[in-house]
Amino acid sequence: MNGERQTMNYDDTNIFAKILRGELPSHRVYEDEAVIAFMDVMPQGTGHTLVVPKAGSRNLLDADPATLGPLFAAVRKIAQAVKKAFAADGVVVMQFNEPASGQTVFHLHVHVIPRFDGVPLKPHTGAMEKPEVLAANADKIRQALAG
Repeated sequence: MNGERQTMNYDDTNIFAKILRGELPSHRVYEDEAVIAFMDVMPQGTGHTLVVPKAGSRNLLDADPATLGPLFAAVRKIAQAVKKAFAADGVVVMQFNEPASGQTVFHLHVHVIPRFDGVPLKPHTGAMEKPEVLAANADKIRQALAG
């Protein structure tokens, strides 16, 4: 972009905005005044969860800085819960900004994926997980958050 600042427009018809408004279903595992967390329908690993701020922004680059503290506090809470819920060896936290980085939904969100030694991440190819698997995984995370 040769030093020019890109104008980033937030489109409130994106899938995560629709989930936030209750227009589309999701397997929610956590919600507070600032964020929601729900299962990724195209998981790259067992327990792949998304943490999404309620405040609309395209991504990290245009987010109100006041959004970031509550968002990443929730990311930490979800990371601890998924590690516990799935007895994971570790947790990967990913966040993408703009198409060149791999961002495909243009509402700020953070991926939290439990990791297991010797098990590679699956590609984010569009293969949707069965709803009953997502529901069972969501239950495990909610139980870990409660305990």
